[in-house]
Amino acid sequence: MPELPDIEVIREFLAARVVGQNIVSVEHVGTLVVRNLMPGDAGGLLDGRRLTAAGRYGKFLLLALDGGIWLVINFMLSGRLMYCPAITRMGQRTFLVLNLSSGQQLRYTDATQMGKVYLTDDVARVPTYREQGPDALDPAVTLDVFRERLRRHPGEIKSTLTNQAFVAGIGNAYADEILFRARIYPFRRRPELSAADVEQVYVAMREVLGEAIDELRRRIGSNIHEEIRDFLKVHGKANQPCPRCGTPISQVSANQRITNFCRTCQPGTLIRQT
Repeated sequence: MPELPDIEVIREFLAARVVGQNIVSVEHVGTLVVRNLMPGDAGGLLDGRRLTAAGRYGKFLLLALDGGIWLVINFMLSGRLMYCPAITRMGQRTFLVLNLSSGQQLRYTDATQMGKVYLTDDVARVPTYREQGPDALDPAVTLDVFRERLRRHPGEIKSTLTNQAFVAGIGNAYADEILFRARIYPFRRRPELSAADVEQVYVAMREVLGEAIDELRRRIGSNIHEEIRDFLKVHGKANQPCPRCGTPISQVSANQRITNFCRTCQPGTLIRQT
């Protein structure tokens, strides 16, 4: 699932390579995935538009078009963007193709069809967009702001980090990484956290997300459809040695979500079964 670092690097790429181009034609408008929130045909509304900006809020990618129109992408589990020559083989799960004035194509693919591409003249109409909290890397989210927002969420700290109403942009993978960096047990509840614990989580959030952006920026290049996670310390590394202490990384499955952590570096009472 693309999270804040992935989408930020995609945004940077599109800002440098796609912004300023015109959409000369549109193909493969899959109506189950491409949701037009405006009157008229989506392909007709997009055809001939100029891409004017690339933005991001949390896990949403926002592509601005001339005329006050937006393409807003919520990637969900398996949504991907591909920037490629038109001769590149078309995948079966391709739901939107923008033919650009450079001769390249921008394609949206989605193996599970869970993600959505919204066409709108008002981003506030996009489902769940308005319910988001501040972006996790917003400079306005100071430690004091983070503490104050956290007080509203008495549940487990990992669930809170992945709650987009708390801060936007963190998903399952990077929540694991943040809590490993902070040495905090993922299933501790907020009232159990000391002031020092909360500061550790906040600092780790900023560090982990920033470092991941730097790593992905260095490695992805034009392959924005690829998801690179091999550099993560604990997420997806079940039974591998902890890079800090050597203890095998634990994996717990609950609520259709996998959590990876180190029992030695992140001690706590494990009440769930692997």
